[in-house]
Amino acid sequence: MGELLGLLKVVVVQGKRLVIRDFKSSDPYVIAKLGDQVAKTKVINSCLNPVWNEELTFSLTEPVGVLNLEVFDKDRFKADDKMGHAYLNLQPLVSAARLSHALQVSSGEMTLRKVVPDTDNCLVRESSISLINGEVVQSVWLRLCAVESGEIELKVRLIETRDGPSR
Repeated sequence: MGELLGLLKVVVVQGKRLVIRDFKSSDPYVIAKLGDQVAKTKVINSCLNPVWNEELTFSLTEPVGVLNLEVFDKDRFKADDKMGHAYLNLQPLVSAARLSHALQVSSGEMTLRKVVPDTDNCLVRESSISLINGEVVQSVWLRLCAVESGEIELKVRLIETRDGPSR
């Protein structure tokens, strides 16, 4: 494992227009993976537009990876059904944190970078990475892949180690 950059706090806010995997609805939950670290949200019963508002925490190290999300429908008597997957490249977040150190800004609010949807990401719409009172924050809507419909909203914060990301 490489140099520790800090803690990545991921709030899985909500899902919209998730697919039906049971008779009339689904019982969705999210599994988030960063390298070999895995975290899971609670199951929301019978809901295609769930609100989780759950914070998941990961150690962020060099080399910076990709946050992978998988959404599943909880089933009682058989394997859980896949409801789609998405990913978030964390390199723009770390680059923005490095920029914030170069600018030496620690209070107030400032947009550091914008990330636009393209073929290399799952973004639904443009996302801003901001510095808010010393924390680097990104709010994103991700489109679920390999499924008919579905989006997941995340709020991501990088809580840096004392020295912060360097280079």
